[in-house]
This record gives sequence, structure tokens and C-alpha cells, in this order.
Amino acid sequence: MSNIKKLMMSAAGGGSLDVDEVFSTYLFYSSNNISPVTVTNNIDLAGEGGMVWVKSRTDAGANPTQNNISDTERGTGNKLITNGTYANIVNAYENCSAFNSDGFAYSDGFGDGTNKASWTFRKAPKFFDVVTYTGNGTSQTISHNLGSDIGFMVVKKTSGTGHWIAWHKDFADTAQGRLILNLTSSYNFATSYWNNTAPTSTGFTVGSNANTNESGATYVAYLWAHNDGDGEFGPDGDQDIIKCGSYTTDGSGQAVVDLGFEPQFLLTKKTNSTGDWTILDSMRGFPTFQLDNNKLYPNTSGAEVSGSSFGGSTYESGFRWYNDLSGQTYIYMAIRRGSLFPPESATDVFAIDYGGNASSTAPWFTSGFPVDLGIHTNKASANNRIVTSRLFQGKYLKANENHSESNISGAKFDFMDGFYNLSTSTSTDTIGWMWKRAPGFFDVVAWEGTSEFSTTINHNLGVIPEMMWIKNRNKQTAPSWAVYHKAIGTYYGPSGTTGGVLTLNTSSAVHDTGVNSTSWWRGVPDEDAFYLGASDETCQTGSSYIGYLFATLPGISKVGSYTGDGTSNSSKVIDCGFTSGARFVLIKAATGEANNWFVFDTERGIVAGFDARLILNLTNTEAVNADYIDPHNSGFIVGAASNTVNAVNVSGVTYIFYAVA
Repeated sequence: MSNIKKLMMSAAGGGSLDVDEVFSTYLFYSSNNISPVTVTNNIDLAGEGGMVWVKSRTDAGANPTQNNISDTERGTGNKLITNGTYANIVNAYENCSAFNSDGFAYSDGFGDGTNKASWTFRKAPKFFDVVTYTGNGTSQTISHNLGSDIGFMVVKKTSGTGHWIAWHKDFADTAQGRLILNLTSSYNFATSYWNNTAPTSTGFTVGSNANTNESGATYVAYLWAHNDGDGEFGPDGDQDIIKCGSYTTDGSGQAVVDLGFEPQFLLTKKTNSTGDWTILDSMRGFPTFQLDNNKLYPNTSGAEVSGSSFGGSTYESGFRWYNDLSGQTYIYMAIRRGSLFPPESATDVFAIDYGGNASSTAPWFTSGFPVDLGIHTNKASANNRIVTSRLFQGKYLKANENHSESNISGAKFDFMDGFYNLSTSTSTDTIGWMWKRAPGFFDVVAWEGTSEFSTTINHNLGVIPEMMWIKNRNKQTAPSWAVYHKAIGTYYGPSGTTGGVLTLNTSSAVHDTGVNSTSWWRGVPDEDAFYLGASDETCQTGSSYIGYLFATLPGISKVGSYTGDGTSNSSKVIDCGFTSGARFVLIKAATGEANNWFVFDTERGIVAGFDARLILNLTNTEAVNADYIDPHNSGFIVGAASNTVNAVNVSGVTYIFYAVA
């Protein structure tokens, strides 16, 4: 845990944990080199204990495609396979060869050369626990340290063959109910599994069934909690991070599950008939309002399935289940997305990189963190400004056009350290800017239009958005990008005050939304939500939307404005509160004559001389023919260019800007 997190928790009077301290989805490549792969996911398995679940995403033969589970209770060199009845396998390939203070080492052994997904669960109160015991053949109660009622539990015999017996809090009969993790069978019950006794917050009871309590046999149990307003995570120790529940599809074969948070991991199983267990996660592809998700199945050794006739998608407060039969009942276990703490360094959440660097493997753009928004363009030729996001990966928008989204096969985000599934290119002139969602810094939200006079859209930024970019994704005659900025106001409706709007794909100055019932904004955004009218640009029925939300985070990012003074002597300092200057600056004139969206960054050069500038709303090549801005430790300097239209310091003009340290 970082020093800043410790200080925040101390100030709050608690010792609460963050989501990313107890859970991680980590993707890695197991090459033909059979040496162990070290996975650094910042989960302390050495000190706290836990479990690692690894599954190959590609079909490369029987052994590499198993669902392999290792845990600290059984130790390194041991594995269990969820898609079979096998006993514990000792010193086998495909297991954890080390449990570290910041992750684990995974021994391949087969040299299969496959992409793998891993899910790490750390032992922590109100989240997860691992328990081992020896059966007695009659009945016994096994103690646990979950510190709360159990939400979901799986028991597996380790000394011999046996089924994976699963229990869930939403079973119709919590004293007798069971599912089998390694099978597709529906919900059933028998007194012999749990001795007709429901589990408690301190223990669970097993009966005489050999799958849970054979005399002399050894067992392992994995226990997940269910938070219901009683979670103890985050800066104030009051946030929920795991939910276990159930849902039933409606007459259209759909269901909406409100978790109170956006999930990054979902395990679900149909209970009223046969069906696979399914794992979805946001790293491999768990998009919003679309079925281009990537599924893995705990009960089979099959490869990852990309898209299907039915499945789930996330939204800001939960998930949706689509295109199923009506009346289908499922149980689920879901884990919250992302850190609950603001980032401590700008390099943890923002990066700039040229495509086509020396690396011969994907991703093409390297960030050092999982990317949620990527914008890229070729600076040396007329090229679109391509906008892609994890929440609708596989598709792209253009910042310089009002067109609807299009498919793009390379726009993948299933990488731990960048985006775009391209390893080599003849061009090294493509520049990419990358953002990671984080409290207080940046968020992405997707929604479906309602055409209502006023629609509330929840977000997870945790603070008031100070700038928002909104785009209609699918209307064929798509309207422009709508840009809200705190410096240009908002619009409340016929009885309120008018404000304005900017359009990302044009050079237009701020313009009034007008007094009518289809205005773009319906109120000032707050730390929980923003409020939209029923315009095509923001919330029309039949259209899907994406919104990018930016905020000021002291020392890391700054959303602001300034008034030009016409000076050209580098005296106009824009203080962003930084200590080493701005790495990225976006500037747009909000008033006066039409003016472009200028982009500057340190990768291309923010210097005391001519600066390389790109224009976000045009396809122009990079220009390096004027000194628009200069570096400054606190942020940046404007005014070196002449006092003319399309500069960044025209006297009396109001400019908005966004900068990242």
C-alpha cells in the first residue's frame, strides 16, 4: 500500500483496503520459454495469502487450456482444475511456482506460447478467504475468517477425485442447495452436502457427502463475501466491492442488475436449466451496451469465446444481460472496477507514445498501465484523429468528424501496458495519447438515449466533472461532439440561465444552446451525475452515447481557463499547480472568432522556441512554424505567438484548456 493511501486511511480513522489490493485481472503471455513468468499485480500473496486462477485464452491443446487454481494454503507446485474432477496435482506444469508480496510466478512447463488470463483473490475480511480441512464422514462445522456472511463458496476434495460443489446465498434452499462448478447441470439440493445447515458468518457445515466430507479426505474451500452497504473498503472504509446475487431475464430475455458500482469481473451461472458457468472481465473485453464480450468458461477447457448470441455488458452502476430466453434465472458474483483512491502520479494514469517503437510485440502504443481511452493520429500526413475506448473496444470515433462509430479490428484494449493490437508498422509518426480511469482524474460513461426532458447519467469520477466530451455513437446522420466546460456554463431550461456549448470536431466558438426543450445540458454536473436534455447530441432515443469526463486533480491534471492579454514576451504563465511542467496541453478559444483545438505535448516538444502542434478538429499534418507555448514548472506559458486569430493569447479572448503533468 502506498504512503498516500496509508495517510488517507489514517485521516479517515480506518484501515480500509483498495479494490486493487485484493483483486486483480492480469493478462500475460506464456512464450515457448518454459521458465516461470513473473506477474506483478501488486497483490500481497506472500504476506496475506490468497488464490490464483489462470486460464489460457487460446486453444493450444488439452493441457494449456485448463482452468488452473493455485492457493497459498496448499502451497506452490500444487494445482486444481475446475473443469474436471481431478485430485490435487503436485509439481505439475501450469501452476504457481511462487507467491510474492506483489504477485506471483507462474510455471508453464509446456512452452505452449499462449495468451493467459489470471484472476488473483487476496484473503481479506469481507472479500475472500481460503480454508482447508480434513473430512470426518459424518458432519462438522468448518471455521472461516471472512468476517461476514458468505456470498458464494466452492468446495473441492484435494486428496481424490470429486466434483466442485458450489453454494450461493441466493439459492432457494440455502441449507441444501448446490451447483457443480465443473458441470453445466442446473441447481439441485441434497441434505448430505451441507448437513441441512446454512453457513454463518463464522463457519460452514458439511455433511456426509464424499464431495464435501469423506472421512480422512482433504478439502479446500474458497469463500467470497457479499457486501450490502457494509463493505469496509476505500478511503473512508465504507465502500462495497463485491456483490453476490441473482437475476431472472424478462420477456425479452434481458435483465438489468444494479450493483451500486461498475463491475470489472463477473462470474455467472444459470440455475433453472443447464448452461455453462461464464467469466467476463473488463481487461479482456466487457464493453457497455454491446455484446462484443470475451467469455471464458470454468467448466470447460475451451478457448475464449468472442461475442455470442447472448451475454453481459457493464454500465456505470451494474451490468445488463442480453438476448437470452425469457424466464432464465442466474446467480452471480461481481467485483467492483478500479481503484477507490485517486492516483498519486500522472504517469500512472496518462501516457504519450509513438506507434512503431522498437518492441516487436503488441500493443503498438505503450503506456505502463491498462488504457481506458486512446487517441491517436499520424502527425506527418493528413490523418483522422482516432478515438477508441475500452468500453466500446473494437470500434472507433473521429474527434475531427461528426460521423458515427465504425469497426476497427486493431483497437483492442486487452493489454496490461497499452492499447492497439499491432506489433509492427512502417510508420513511426503515429502519436498516441492514453488515459486510465481513476477517481478525481478521468472517467468514461456510456448510456442509451431516452429523449426525456431531463435525464440523469451517473458517473464514477468521484468529483464534479469540469470538462465533458459527449458523442452520439450510432446515428447515421450523427451530430457533432458536444463539449461541456465549467468556464462556459450550462443550461437549465426555459426558466433557467443559458450557457453554452463547444463542439470538438469544429473550430466554432461557444454558442448558445437556445431556449427550447431539447437543450443539451439540464443542469450543473455534480460528483455523482450529470444531467442531459433530449438533443441528438446528448440523449435521443435510439442512439447510444459515450462520454469522457475530465477533472482537476492537484499536481496531476488541470481543467481551467484564462483570458488572453495579447502579449508576446512569454509573460503569460498558466499555473496548473504542477512541479515539473505539463506533458500534455489542449487549448481552445471559447469566445471570439473561430479557433481550433490545439494539442501540444512533450513527446513532440514543448520548448522555448517553435512548438510542434496538432489540431484535434482537423486532419492537418503537424505544424512547427511558430512559438505558441513555452514550458514552465507550474504548467505552461502562452503568448509567444503573435496577437492574431488562431493563436492562444489573443487579447480579450477566453480560452479553455486541459493539461496533464
